[in-house]
Amino acid sequence: MACNCPARDTRRVSDDRPVGELLREWRRRRKLSQLDLAIQADVSPRHVSFVETGRTIPSSAMVLHLAEQLAVPLRERNRLLVAAGHAPVYRQTPLDDPDMARVRAALDQFVRAHTPYPALAVDRRWNLLLANDPFNALLAGVDPKLLTPPINLMRLGLHPDGIASRIINLQQVRGYLLPRLARQAAASGDPELHQLYDELVAFGPVDNTPPDPADIALTIQIRHRGTDLTFLNAITTFGTAFDITLEEIAIETYLPADATTMEYFRRT
Repeated sequence: MACNCPARDTRRVSDDRPVGELLREWRRRRKLSQLDLAIQADVSPRHVSFVETGRTIPSSAMVLHLAEQLAVPLRERNRLLVAAGHAPVYRQTPLDDPDMARVRAALDQFVRAHTPYPALAVDRRWNLLLANDPFNALLAGVDPKLLTPPINLMRLGLHPDGIASRIINLQQVRGYLLPRLARQAAASGDPELHQLYDELVAFGPVDNTPPDPADIALTIQIRHRGTDLTFLNAITTFGTAFDITLEEIAIETYLPADATTMEYFRRT
C-alpha cells in the first residue's frame, strides 16, 4: 500500500548543502510562505529571501531564531549552524555516557514509579530504551523476532505478530498511532521514520477519522490471558531539553481505564 503521509523530500538534511536551501526546505515543510516566516520571526521578507538564496549568510543567532520559528529539532539546528559556517551549540551525549548518569537515573525512577502499571522510555525512532516489569504483561505471545534489540515499540504494537494480535480496538489504535507517526516523520524529515510508516501502514488501512477532542489520551484494549485490559496511553516528552539525546526521549505510560485492569495489576 502506498504511503499516504505528507509529501516528503527523502534526502537527509546534510551539512554539505547551503544553509539557505536547508531553511527553505524546513519552511516549506511547515507550509509557510517567506512572508509568513518573516512576520513570525519579526524580520523583513527581503531578509528571508536573501538568506534562502545565499545572498546573505545569517549569523548564528539568526539561524537559531529562524529555526525556533520553524520548530526545527535540536539535531537539525546543529546542521543548520554548521551549514552557515558556525559551530553547533547543542550537545548530543549518549545515554550511556557517565555525564548522563543522572538522566538515566531519573528516567529509571520515572518508569519504575509508575509500577504496578506499565511504563517505558523510547528514543526518537520509537526504539525501546527501558521499561518497568509490568510492561512484560503486554508481551505475552509476541513473536521473539520482534523482541530482538533494537525493539521498536511502534512495530511491536502494530505488527500482526506483535501486540496487535491481542488489541481489541486495533482499528482505533492504528488510526491514532499511524497519523501521529506520519506527522513525526514529516516534521523531522527522518527517512527511517518514513520507512517505518510505510512498513506498518501496509498491514491494513488507516482510519483517518479525527480523534474526539474529549479524548485526553488513547484508549487501548488488550485481551490478556482471558482478561480484557483497558488502558489510557499517554506520552511525555522533555520540551525544554538542551541536549539532543534528552529532547528525543519520550516516556510512555499505561494507566488503568477501568476497575478490572486496576485490580489485575494490583494483584500481580
